[in-house]
Formats: sequence, structure tokens, C-alpha cells
Amino acid sequence: VNSVMATDVMDKELKNLRNVRWDRAFAPSSTKPESPEAAAAAARDNVNRKATIVIEHLIQASDVAHTMQHWHVYRKWNAKLFTEMTLAYREGRADTDPATFWYDGELGFLDFYIIPLAKKIKGVWGLWGLQR
Repeated sequence: VNSVMATDVMDKELKNLRNVRWDRAFAPSSTKPESPEAAAAAARDNVNRKATIVIEHLIQASDVAHTMQHWHVYRKWNAKLFTEMTLAYREGRADTDPATFWYDGELGFLDFYIIPLAKKIKGVWGLWGLQR
């Protein structure tokens, strides 16, 4: 099992690469191994591939866990992020005032990042729960 600990949720290329690896790990296998040894190796590789991508997704979820918790937790951490981004804008370290995009940005973030991530993780826990 290999994993890279990176939580840059704004990097679309990394997100797309993770999604491709997820799809590959959880896609049904269409090949038949030629020997029992090959079958065992393929099964081991498949388990390791799944474990690796699940760990990567859990790292992503830990970075944005406030969005999946109680409303007060979500508001607390979003207020801190908004304040940080506003300060960066006022100090010239950011090009855009977050007040101009915050609402639509949060809706898009929830719809296109948080909800799909939560569904993947929920699906995995369901699969692992059945294996006990």
C-alpha cells in the first residue's frame, strides 16, 4: 500500500488523477488469470490498489471534515477561511475578494467535491462492513 499525503483540494489535476485511480481500483475485473499464482498476485494487487486509493480519499475527507459535521462546526471553520482569504486579498496576496464568489463557490464545492467524496467513502465502509 502506497500513499501520498496531499490535501490540496483546489488542484483539479490531482483530483482527476485520484478519480481515475478510484475508478480503476473499483472497476470489475475483465481478465482471467492464467494460473493460481497469477490469480493470487492479481487479488493482492487489487486489494493494495483499493487500500491505497481509499487512504488517499480519507486524507482528502479529513481536510474538509468540517463540511460534513454539524452546521456550527461548518460555519466556524468557513468563517476562519473567509477571514484568512479576505486578509490575503486586502494585503495583495490574492487577486479576488472572496465576498464576490463565496456563496456560489461553497455551493459548487459541496455539489462537486464534498458530496461525491462522501458518497465514495460511505460506499467503501458499506463494502468493508459486509466483509466481516
